[in-house]
Amino acid sequence: MLNRTAKGNLLELSARIAVWAIALAAATAGAVPHLEPQGTAQRLIVNGRPMLILGGELGNSSASSAAYMAPHWPRLQQMHLNTVLAPVSWELIEPAEGRFDWASVDTMLAAARANQLKLVVLWFGAWKNSMSTYAPAWVKRDQTRFPRAQLPDGQGLDILSAFAASTREADQRAFCALLAHIGRVDGRNETVVMIQVENEIGMLPVARDYSPAANAAFHGEVPAQLRKNGTGDWDRVFGASAAEVFTAWHYARYVQALVEAGKAVYPLPMYVNVALNAPNEAAGEYPSGGPLPHLIDIWKAGAPALDFLAPDIYFANFTDLAARYHRPDNPLFIPEANRAEKSEVPANAFYAFGKLDAIGFGPFSIESVDTRQPNPLAAAYAALQQLSPAILAAQGLGKMSGFRPRVLEDGTVIATPVAEDIGGYRFTVSFTDLWTPSAGQTPANHGGIIIQVGPEDYLIAGQGLIVTFTPVGAGPPLAGIDSSWEGTFNSTGAWVPGRLLNGDQTHQGRHIRLAPGEFQIQRVRLYRYQ
Repeated sequence: MLNRTAKGNLLELSARIAVWAIALAAATAGAVPHLEPQGTAQRLIVNGRPMLILGGELGNSSASSAAYMAPHWPRLQQMHLNTVLAPVSWELIEPAEGRFDWASVDTMLAAARANQLKLVVLWFGAWKNSMSTYAPAWVKRDQTRFPRAQLPDGQGLDILSAFAASTREADQRAFCALLAHIGRVDGRNETVVMIQVENEIGMLPVARDYSPAANAAFHGEVPAQLRKNGTGDWDRVFGASAAEVFTAWHYARYVQALVEAGKAVYPLPMYVNVALNAPNEAAGEYPSGGPLPHLIDIWKAGAPALDFLAPDIYFANFTDLAARYHRPDNPLFIPEANRAEKSEVPANAFYAFGKLDAIGFGPFSIESVDTRQPNPLAAAYAALQQLSPAILAAQGLGKMSGFRPRVLEDGTVIATPVAEDIGGYRFTVSFTDLWTPSAGQTPANHGGIIIQVGPEDYLIAGQGLIVTFTPVGAGPPLAGIDSSWEGTFNSTGAWVPGRLLNGDQTHQGRHIRLAPGEFQIQRVRLYRYQ
């Protein structure tokens, strides 16, 4: 039970949130970051304009120290990031129940603004990587009011139970207080562009919670939203997958409560991320019940207020996994696109933006590489930063595609050429450079993007690609290169041409070559002849 002081604090907090919400409704109407459709894609709108997130996620503890982060902020901006994904932990902002400390949030906001960076705030509330280690001490120590999930033998876990209304209500109050504070101090700046709700939710080392409340729910009737699979208890309706579907549903309903309440305070785009399961793992061997590929529809039913579900991809088969989250009802955002130092990450970024219309991309532990030289990720982001207006203009309209070799779960690289029709031409992209010795190139790291910017004009960017082309549709059957300029876009978005590439650089008009090891942009005009 709450004592009178705690009850008074909570009543005061509720009143303050209500006042803030009213003020925010007037101050931020029409100005909050949000998603808007374009063709088959969704684009993130920030400060009234579409934005492509070239991001990086901080290490889990980095943002807790302003002194630790101070030298990193300018270096991240120099790496051509425009957004940092940064945790805000429940234990730091509410060290005592009902008493909030915003110093860590305000310091982070000021540092991001000073370095022309946006923020995606990661709410480390009840769960982070399945566990509950970022909850405040007053939550961790009160296991009567905030019960733990349990194993079948009754042993408690370091995981808060999703079946305790008191836990959900306390988490929700803190989440809403955070959103109210962000809206109050940042609503007109729009430094914070999205919110991640919890972090990699999932049950370990079993597929579901076996606490008394969870057991009672498991043996009760399956909710109406899921009854297309039949009626009865979870075992009867879902059979062998019952435990994990049950977990997914109740995690989703918990998150739905936070998102509904949070959006009533400050309606930023909100998502949940997921730790993916390795092949052949059984439920419980991986964080079970999160928005995994086989549970997306359960989460969509259970948490409809979420804007999207986002995969954290650390496995080799990036293209296959990312594609499973690119759906008409789920714009693609990859908050943890492997570790920042991984050599294949730049190619994955080009592929995600070009092929899958991603709204953003963010390798993990980004501050660990901000002094690295050479820095392939910084070079790739420099090119993508220049290309962002063209990418945003093409998203969802069939005028763009991304390319990289497919890599299987076991790391096998499928480097056979890939063909795509874009505009009036079919582009065939090879990932092996014929002019570079095999020992000097790694096809798994090769990747790029092709964007149509005019009837016969294209931007072709990346590294390690050979691109050939043939006409499609009626007209002369052969294609030639009218011109190919290497170059850059300056800070105003104007094209600054470098060399006019011809002769040897295009193999006498046969192809466009982006050499391995150097990200570049070429502006190409094609023509047809017979």
